[in-house]
Amino acid sequence: MTEVAGICSDLLRIDTTNDGTPDGSGERVAAEYVAGLLSEAGIEPVVFESAPRRTSVVARIPGDDPEALLIHGHLDVVPADPSEWRLHPFSGEIDGGCVNGRGAVDMKGTLSMTLTLVREWARTGRKPRRDIVLAFLADEEATGEYGAGYAVTRHRDLFEGCTEAISESGGFSVQVGSGDARVYPVAVGERGTAWMKVTAHGVAGHGSKPPVDNPVAELCRALARLADHRWPVRLTPAVASLIDNLGRALGTTIDLDRLDEEVERLGRAGTLFKGVIRNSANPTMLDAGYKVNVIPGTAEGHVDGRFLPGFRDEFLETVDKLLGPKITREFVSFGDGVASPTSGLFDELCAALVAEDPAGRPVPYVMTGGTDAKSFATLGIRGYGFAPLLLDPSLDYFGMFHGVDERVPVAGLEFGVRVLDRLLTAPA
Repeated sequence: MTEVAGICSDLLRIDTTNDGTPDGSGERVAAEYVAGLLSEAGIEPVVFESAPRRTSVVARIPGDDPEALLIHGHLDVVPADPSEWRLHPFSGEIDGGCVNGRGAVDMKGTLSMTLTLVREWARTGRKPRRDIVLAFLADEEATGEYGAGYAVTRHRDLFEGCTEAISESGGFSVQVGSGDARVYPVAVGERGTAWMKVTAHGVAGHGSKPPVDNPVAELCRALARLADHRWPVRLTPAVASLIDNLGRALGTTIDLDRLDEEVERLGRAGTLFKGVIRNSANPTMLDAGYKVNVIPGTAEGHVDGRFLPGFRDEFLETVDKLLGPKITREFVSFGDGVASPTSGLFDELCAALVAEDPAGRPVPYVMTGGTDAKSFATLGIRGYGFAPLLLDPSLDYFGMFHGVDERVPVAGLEFGVRVLDRLLTAPA
């Protein structure tokens, strides 16, 4: 077993389930494991808790240039039902050339690559060309309040000098077309997050009588309008660049006026921009009433809203119009869309990938969801999604995120360690 596979397996065996409540497993055991590996490598970790068991670890590795690069990732994972999995989700078992378990892709595999690399540096006496700040954080799978949010407000000094960052959801290979075309989407931005609680107020009464103002019905009508809305296509510069680069890699022209049809025509390549050409707002939770024969006075729902960088105002105005005047909304979690340049560090990320896979074609990419990059953006840190993996074309990588039988190839992890080494130690 290689070191990166062993560390990944160890991390997966530690249950850090984050169910969005204070009663989850917490990240303490995993944080202590990470801190121990860093200490063994002569790297002094700073361990802190935002609440009981909600634990994060930060460490700094001096380089030749004090302008620091932040490498951040999260220790928590989403829940998993063992009855649905072929192998137990917290087994960390290595089977079929893959490390299996909840968090293998999202994102303990990436953490294991980083830990393996810095431990190798310690053994060989090598160091990075610029200061590296490592952050292993709690709570990314909920609001980030107990992790990155706490870190940037209460431990801001630990990130001094950091101007750029890399983290999850980018740098993985995607086989496209019928030939050997292989692209590597490198995330240069992500849609904004607007998780909202929406509430309808009405008149409570007996369920057998004609309603005066039934909030359950009002809320259902409002959420149906929201769910049925067809959001218009909005091309941001990064997504336009992605589509142009995909067309070049595939040797085809992608029709910008028929993007929904092009998504279907392009197959796996189309999935790279399917979720980032428009805003979205999906009703996800409902809560109303306490007895079948009682009309309640209020009804509540939750909506997962996402908006493209630069389109926050348009998104919120549309949501309010669709909900109507009888519905109030409040944010459960809010983070603006983020965007970083497709130059500078982006070029270095692409070069590191091509050095290990000359047939690869890095392309800019915008994430449909969100990461802790939003929190670090408040410190002026420009974030990129870069967790390099060379994947077997048969692996449904996107399906691994929060999916059943989540797993990551051992060979892919080893590839990622080599790419990160090139990125962090090669001359600028």
